Amino acid sequence: MTDQLLETFADGILTLTLNRPEARNALTGDMLDALDAAARRAALDPDVRCLVLTGAGNAFCSGGDVKGQAKAAAARAAGERFSIEQRVHGLRAGMEASRLLHEMPKPTLAVIPGAAAGAGLSLALACDLRVAVADAKITTAFSKVGASGDYGGSYFLPRLVGAAKARELYFTADIITGTEAAAIGLVNHAWPAAEFAAAAAAYARKLAALPTAAIGYMKKNLNAAGEASLSQVLDLEAEHMVRTMMTEDHARAAQAFVEKRAPEFRGY
Repeated sequence: MTDQLLETFADGILTLTLNRPEARNALTGDMLDALDAAARRAALDPDVRCLVLTGAGNAFCSGGDVKGQAKAAAARAAGERFSIEQRVHGLRAGMEASRLLHEMPKPTLAVIPGAAAGAGLSLALACDLRVAVADAKITTAFSKVGASGDYGGSYFLPRLVGAAKARELYFTADIITGTEAAAIGLVNHAWPAAEFAAAAAAYARKLAALPTAAIGYMKKNLNAAGEASLSQVLDLEAEHMVRTMMTEDHARAAQAFVEKRAPEFRGY
């Protein structure tokens, strides 16, 4: 357990809060281990209908702990040695958090109350949806420290903003605001600071009220669509459509349609 990741649960929404506000929620090994474990539990917990990832204070996440990276570089210069393979394995293990956020069979939402940079931005991109405060400072950041990028940003960003814009944002590490991010499709909504907390909470409740089982299958379809052939996607859609139409959520929604009332989904 670590106090670097806070977990709260209410109304079907599991909120995971990156909790190092004094360091703009820079990532640590303990934080990532806790995030990985929490995401795995959430994926299997039928009571969790939406996962929210956010940051404490006035930042989402500033990315990797650059001070820690500098100490590691100094240790290497002093003769401490780890093989490239060891370092790659360790980094890749931490990056599982992005895959879990992207693939878990329920909606994931990044709530960005301020700065999102580097690997922190990548984690936000791994979520299904993103909302940001209008004046949030958002940047890939990696080129500013001579690094190439991690946590899936190079996979997610081109799919959101297009190849050319993704290259520009990666190469230059320009800082854009939440409002600018919404204009290019990097975030779904950007709200003024005075409205942000209430609007983000309402948006999370809206997601939690959706038919979670169907959302899970929608994610499988949409995730496959980026790489699969049309025939393969049609096969998936056929299977998943039949499976969702066998759920109690579908039966309840069909009856609600007949009775001209709003359906109440329960996730099964």
